[in-house]
Amino acid sequence: MRQSTTRALPRALHLLLAAALAHCLLFAQAGAAQRPTLGLALGSGGANGLAHIAVLQVFDELEIVPDRIAGTSIGAVIGGLYAAGLSADQIQDIFDDVAGSPLDALSGLAGSELDLADLLQLGLSDGGLFDSGGFLRYLAAHTEARTFDDLAIPLSVVATDYWSGDSVVIEAGRLFPAIEASMAVPGLFSPVRRGEQLLIDGGTSNPLPFELLMDEMDLVIAVDVSGARHPDSDPEPGITDLLFKTFSIMQQSLIRQALAHRRPHLYLKPEAVGVRLLHFNRIHEILAQAEPVADDLRDQLTIWLAIQADAAMP
Repeated sequence: MRQSTTRALPRALHLLLAAALAHCLLFAQAGAAQRPTLGLALGSGGANGLAHIAVLQVFDELEIVPDRIAGTSIGAVIGGLYAAGLSADQIQDIFDDVAGSPLDALSGLAGSELDLADLLQLGLSDGGLFDSGGFLRYLAAHTEARTFDDLAIPLSVVATDYWSGDSVVIEAGRLFPAIEASMAVPGLFSPVRRGEQLLIDGGTSNPLPFELLMDEMDLVIAVDVSGARHPDSDPEPGITDLLFKTFSIMQQSLIRQALAHRRPHLYLKPEAVGVRLLHFNRIHEILAQAEPVADDLRDQLTIWLAIQADAAMP
């Protein structure tokens, strides 16, 4: 099991360890006639989660399709679009169009040609500052998928029931209301009613849902975009930073507890230094900072493909 700290290893040793890991995992199922199944967990993290696109671009480049995706918050948004059949580049194009308007406006950043009023409307009476319904309709316009049954890849979307505090895993029914619930950051976006449940952001209970895949998939890759704080480089936090970063601290604590209990086969943590929760207009900077992790993943998956091809030879 490898953490992002292995990037400090010499390249040759890094690849050797990667090969050993892949070999052990791939042949753990002796005599299996088909390739091991691969699950992908995409975590919560606001704009940092745009790094998920860099991960998915590697999958597209190598023509590897995950067998199952689990996503929380921004991970549910991007994972849902990918499961619906959009490529990573198409998802990037969507966020290129959105950047600066529906989400960045909340933090006073640059505007765009998109009409903010059409995408996000004030919804103070509904328990959130903004109603994300318009944003979800904009995303839905880019795919014909409307239910989980329409998806090309099985998807688990994680939200949280406000009343019980329990994690809620949605795998059936209408797709975009599930995604809306998963990304309902408390106080920022309105919660979503589902029967007797009042659903809020899944990051409050399960910000990196890799354990949903561990018992079903042979290989599980988890992408942690919860971010970090850097006292030497970050500015002194203001009230907005304290509010949103405290949410991140809570998520990081939950992730540490989950990792202490059980670890995915591959744990990736791209960093986006200086990026805040709503900095969606900095998508290209975020993707550039995610390149080292994307390179690590490419190495691992390339070795995995080579061993898989060797195993398939008579």
